Amino acid sequence: MNGTKELVSILLVDDEPHFRQGIRTLLNFYNNGSCVDLNIVGEAASVEQAVKLTTEQHPSLILLDLELPPEDGITALHRFTELSYKGKVLILSGHQQDDWVFRAMQAGAWGYVFKDQLATQLYEAITTVINNKVYLPPEVATGFFRLFHYYTGQSLTAGTRIQLTEREREVLNWLVQGASNEQIAGNLYITVATVKAHLTAIFEKLGVASRTQAIVKALKMGLVCP
Repeated sequence: MNGTKELVSILLVDDEPHFRQGIRTLLNFYNNGSCVDLNIVGEAASVEQAVKLTTEQHPSLILLDLELPPEDGITALHRFTELSYKGKVLILSGHQQDDWVFRAMQAGAWGYVFKDQLATQLYEAITTVINNKVYLPPEVATGFFRLFHYYTGQSLTAGTRIQLTEREREVLNWLVQGASNEQIAGNLYITVATVKAHLTAIFEKLGVASRTQAIVKALKMGLVCP
């Protein structure tokens, strides 16, 4: 490492000044010892302000609330698309229902973070999306991709078939159901260490690096039933 930080210009969009202050504090904390420089280039409290600042500042990342009276964050996402915005949008929301997550991601968001879990989710979410990967909290990932599968009816029929053992399929099915390693072990009467070994094998065969990515690929390829 040469000590040079990656600069990430951020537009913060939320109608609550105290919340924006809290985000500024978190980002300043993240900048200490981080390999990225998270720099807020503008703040907006409405969709119109957000569109104006996006046009002027061209931020690489927009942190967007879903509730922006009199409009909403979904409207903002559509407006950004109309602008041919090239950056990423990360949703910060108090809504944890699957349909809210689905609507936001369908409208162009790259990630979704719960406001009451910012301290544990925000940094990972930012670093994930700026590296061109989707971020979803593990507890909503399964529900989101079930909706995705239902509404799009898409599944990958790749020429190369994934060869999973019967036990690996069982572990993968429980993973898609949202079960923890301990719960999978209890359901299959095996040890947690054995579960971890199976997950390692599954991740390698699917070519993924996380539980969320495994769920995504398994559903898209029809390896499990949603």
